[in-house]
Amino acid sequence: MKAEAGLESTDDQALARLGKKQVLKRRFGFFSIVGFAMAELITWETVLTLFYESMENGGPAGAFYGYIIACLSTLSTYTVIAELASMAPIAGGQYYWVYMLAPMRWKKVCSYLIGWLTSLAWIATIATETIFLGTMIEGLITLNNPDFVQQRWQNTLLAWASVAGTFFINVVVPNILPRFEIAILVLHLAGFIAITATLLAMSPKNSADFVFRTSLNEGGWPTQGLSYCVGFIGNIATFVGADASVHMAEEVANAATVIPQAIITGMTLNSLLGFSMMLTVLYCLGDVKSVLGSATGFPFIQVFYDSTHSYTGASVMTAIIMILTMACSTGITATASRMTWSFARDQGLPFSHYLKSVNKHSRVPIVSVAVVCGFACALSLIYIGSTTAFNDVISLTVTGFYSTYFLPSAFLLYHRIKGNVLPHGTMLDGSHPDAPSDTPDSTKEKPAAPVQPKEPGEEVLSSPSPASSPERNNSDEAQRPMEFEIAQAPLIWGPWKVPGILGTINNAYACAYMLFVIFWSVWPPQASVDYSTMNYSIVVTAGVLILSGIWYFIRARKEYSGPLIDEEVAEIMHLTPGAARPN
Repeated sequence: MKAEAGLESTDDQALARLGKKQVLKRRFGFFSIVGFAMAELITWETVLTLFYESMENGGPAGAFYGYIIACLSTLSTYTVIAELASMAPIAGGQYYWVYMLAPMRWKKVCSYLIGWLTSLAWIATIATETIFLGTMIEGLITLNNPDFVQQRWQNTLLAWASVAGTFFINVVVPNILPRFEIAILVLHLAGFIAITATLLAMSPKNSADFVFRTSLNEGGWPTQGLSYCVGFIGNIATFVGADASVHMAEEVANAATVIPQAIITGMTLNSLLGFSMMLTVLYCLGDVKSVLGSATGFPFIQVFYDSTHSYTGASVMTAIIMILTMACSTGITATASRMTWSFARDQGLPFSHYLKSVNKHSRVPIVSVAVVCGFACALSLIYIGSTTAFNDVISLTVTGFYSTYFLPSAFLLYHRIKGNVLPHGTMLDGSHPDAPSDTPDSTKEKPAAPVQPKEPGEEVLSSPSPASSPERNNSDEAQRPMEFEIAQAPLIWGPWKVPGILGTINNAYACAYMLFVIFWSVWPPQASVDYSTMNYSIVVTAGVLILSGIWYFIRARKEYSGPLIDEEVAEIMHLTPGAARPN
């Protein structure tokens, strides 16, 4: 039987090699997913909204040079993410890659922990962006009405309204999402031109000496070098979210090629726009103290007003930023729901049976969309009681994300150095370079690989029958739907990679940089620390890992076996049902 008999397209075949049946609709092409990637990063917009962090610790010079370092280093990191996405373009992203690359002994537990951390980080990002949007709305009201008193409960209600808007687009009209992302891409570029031109034309300019040689240490650190490193996180936050496109991989045509291209294209274009905006805002900043102390809560709103001397002009410019932030929230909701849906599909979450369901008409995981939106709304309630406590939640957006990037990247570096990753197009019988072996006639049972669909000119070798996991017992099997374990498939490069020694050097640098980011992301913004200025990133991230680890050893290790092969794919691939788990 030809493998293609039960698979409708090359994308279906590629997904089947990863053990999954195509259930989501491939709505996105190259331009729409590039728009999606750029809308998620919204780099020049984030330069405006977060530049005060690097200004307070580092000053104009720290913000400028820090941006360049962060830009080039993040591009290195995202290049590795793109290589992983090309090897395995699947919605699960990091937790799937970790299972694929980790040593046999640690596959399940590492995959499980990374799955939880990635899911919660994306849910926290929905809450972050929507609260951020609500705060901007209140800041704009304050600009036009100085007597307005901002209330945190009002901000939370505005955040809920934003979540409702993202839910509507993702669930009610999902087919417009690709066109929506293209429209946002146009606004992203047009808004950049309009705001940059306005600032350059109407603002008094600071000197080059101010921009390139002035340093600040408002955090009171003992050395300027420490201040630079602490403020550097403001530039890091500008580029968080590379894996957004990855989690949409099962909705992108030709994902193994298009997803890496979208990641690199989006990052490159956004970096250039962000660099131009960083220079513009530093030259047009005006009085530093009055801008940083703006009653609006956002220095960039004050910069807009000081430049135009018009409430209407500043309001229109700010509205552009708010629209793009709302679009970013819409994409984040899609990303978070696909990550949650994928992890539930592999039995990684409580109530997975419900979370992994997909609406037959829209082919959208509506339950997962509703759950991530609901949790984001619940997290935004924390903001009413304490901004410090809410900041603890949003700390996952840097420390958490970079932790999920680091582990698969480090494993990939190991396999790269050892020469375990085979050339693109290699078709083998499912042996894994990391799998234990005794002798050629060993009788030990090994996890099996699905037979890979035959490509023209490629030879497909036979695959052994899947074997049941020794960790399962009959009572566990009776509680699960009929699925197969994921194969220990060989590591094969995708169609997109950095070749030779350059790829290894880039991979090593990316890992070193990610460790640097994780280390500095847990530092507080001021040298004098109390409960209100403490950075709880390490507490929140470690808390997620510890609690999910405890739950894994108590119960989840009996339920989670890593990524699973769907029953339909197993039938198409002629896998025997020996490892199936009956209903």
